[in-house]
Amino acid sequence: MPIDATTPYDDANIFARILRGEIPAKKVYEDDFALAFHDIAPQAPVHVLVIPTGRYVSWDDFAAKAPDAEIAGFVRAVGHVARTHGLVEPGYRLLANIGGHGGQEVPHLHVHLFGGQPLGPMLAR
Repeated sequence: MPIDATTPYDDANIFARILRGEIPAKKVYEDDFALAFHDIAPQAPVHVLVIPTGRYVSWDDFAAKAPDAEIAGFVRAVGHVARTHGLVEPGYRLLANIGGHGGQEVPHLHVHLFGGQPLGPMLAR
């Protein structure tokens, strides 16, 4: 099913199941606002996913509905993961795929942190 602005949150999505402990994940960070874990199909030497603990389909859903403390907590968690993985210097890529045109595959907001090597151009045509 394509994900768009009208896609409802699906409690059976893989990230919801990881949050509930039904599916194991190689966790690198967890607090009240976020969970970070290694991607099972890494696209770079460091490839970590960071997801909010709340039920949000997309960045727009999160920005519109999450309380300020939850937004701040999630953003801080992303920064913490980047720092603890040594990505701040020399640099990293932060990517959130949103909706069908953005290539979102799981209806739970998530960001990818890529690093550990030069990543090349942002988009290849």
